[in-house]
Amino acid sequence: MRTGCAWSALPASFGVSTATAHRWFNEWVEADVFARLPPDDAGSAGSAGAIDSSRASVDGMQVRVVKGT
Repeated sequence: MRTGCAWSALPASFGVSTATAHRWFNEWVEADVFARLPPDDAGSAGSAGAIDSSRASVDGMQVRVVKGT
């Protein structure tokens, strides 16, 4: 388990180096790009009652992480 983005874990198929991905992310944060994205459609539709959640399921998993491993 790690905190934050593991830039070194980006797959080669991502198409850019980890340094480039990190630089673009920082530029987008500074330009407030993420705040200007439209709201999540599923979240908006769900709160508007447009999604039938009677057949939805939630899956979760908890794993104890031993410090130092």
